[in-house]
Amino acid sequence: MNRTWWKEAVIYQIYPRSFMDSNGDGIGDLKGITGRLDYLKYLGIDVIWLSPVYKSPNDDNGYDISDYQAIMDEFGTMEDFDELLAKAHEKGIKIVMDLVVNHTSDEHPWFMESRKSKDNEYRDYYIWRDGKGEKTPPNNWGSCFGGSAWEYDETTDMYYLHLFSKKQPDLNWDNPEVRNQVFSMMTWWCEKGIDGFRMDVISMISKTREMPDGKINGLYGDYGPYCVHGPNVHSYLQEMNEKVLSKYDIMTVGETAGVTTELAKQYAGENTHELNMVFQFEHVEGDGKYGKWTDERIPLTTLKKTLSRWQTELYDKAWNSLFWNNHDQPRAVSRFGDDRTQYRAVSAKMLATCLHMMQGSPYIYQGEELGMTNYPFESPADFRDIESINAYREWCESGRVPHEIFWPCIIRKSRDNARTPMQWDDSPQAGFTTGTPWIPVNPNYSEINAKAETADPDSIFHYYKKLIALRKQNPVMVYGKYEPLLEESEDLFVYTRTLDDEKLLVVCNFTDKEVPFTIPGAFMGAPCLIANLENRYDKQNITLRPYEAFVLHCK
Repeated sequence: MNRTWWKEAVIYQIYPRSFMDSNGDGIGDLKGITGRLDYLKYLGIDVIWLSPVYKSPNDDNGYDISDYQAIMDEFGTMEDFDELLAKAHEKGIKIVMDLVVNHTSDEHPWFMESRKSKDNEYRDYYIWRDGKGEKTPPNNWGSCFGGSAWEYDETTDMYYLHLFSKKQPDLNWDNPEVRNQVFSMMTWWCEKGIDGFRMDVISMISKTREMPDGKINGLYGDYGPYCVHGPNVHSYLQEMNEKVLSKYDIMTVGETAGVTTELAKQYAGENTHELNMVFQFEHVEGDGKYGKWTDERIPLTTLKKTLSRWQTELYDKAWNSLFWNNHDQPRAVSRFGDDRTQYRAVSAKMLATCLHMMQGSPYIYQGEELGMTNYPFESPADFRDIESINAYREWCESGRVPHEIFWPCIIRKSRDNARTPMQWDDSPQAGFTTGTPWIPVNPNYSEINAKAETADPDSIFHYYKKLIALRKQNPVMVYGKYEPLLEESEDLFVYTRTLDDEKLLVVCNFTDKEVPFTIPGAFMGAPCLIANLENRYDKQNITLRPYEAFVLHCK
């Protein structure tokens, strides 16, 4: 297995709008991030993944880009970006940009030209189709954010495809000029000195030419078979690799919804010349009652089976990315741990242990290292996220599902849970801003904040700091082979990692109850590498306390 810097890196995702506001307008910005680099250096991370900072009208918080080579007004200037990049590099921290090229904003100059006439030179930059009849879309596909995936445009009496918001028209990657423009823009950023790309919904850039009705899934037809892992996606990524990625020592990770382990080996295989790794979402999807919305937990056996399959089937063939949460997912400790009792901190540490001991590159989402929790939403007026707003409208206000049944589902999984401001200290607005934040601060900031946790050696923050340091000292954590144990247990997640003569035993209790456990004979007497509770692993038969986690290290 090839050893590389990005396999050994720990990545920290920043959602700029919510990280740190430097000028009091209530919106996080680039200068705010620059001012907090010492915090990230102290934590020990290697790479910052920066959610989009490009010019955007913000229909989808920056994932609708109107200029790929300019900075969003609220976030600052290109000079601010250059300063951030330079100061991060001075501290040994790399910067990975979010690349959003499945679609643009409808305010991008390409689309503004494209919609002017059928013979405009930019017409074929996007996907236009005639309707089936009077005000009837070309097919029944639904958008990810609710409603039809087609928007009627009066100027030319045709529809354009938007798999997300109607203000996010999909690019036509079958047009070689689109690909050339995208590759030129990527080269521009690489020449500026960035260290890689996280590629938004990159598995959706190739669509079939035929666009029939999809199987009804919820309220609309499913576009998946025609737009995800499409016919030319691998050739387009190989072309991207040849023309851009291979020329720089950078890290690439593709967001690939619906990916299987077999497909992941194509996207991120050691020798397929596409991407370094992909994000798969099996462990955070598939539990919905109403589309993606549910108030139920994923059973531990299901979670283990999914994560173990990715660990074993990609071993020596492709590289895993490891995460519990991101800007599109609810808070990890609220979803997989216990955020409402005395077990919040210990369960957050357990989750960190479970993830960081697996093979792959770990991603920490801002505030995860503090054990930040879901927000206590009280009404739909609290939402800022277009997906949550549209979902409540479609499922509840339409009368399909009563409020009292749907509300627990949407507040559990709303993307806004991840987007509340970073909790820096116990001053007003959690030290995020001196103004009014664009989205409310979680009221628990007085007890959960970076100032308190960096000062407390027993905090979640310092536990993450230790995990990151251990990863740099122990190649077995990075490259060791994974083997699951106790696969049928609904309480314990147990596995080993092996590299040459070294072995790790990782034991995690995912419940709030005591669970008996027998330490395998090979690990008896082995030193404890890390534990989230007081160390006492010198007996073979032990009783694990609620959310207890520990790792034994055999050499």
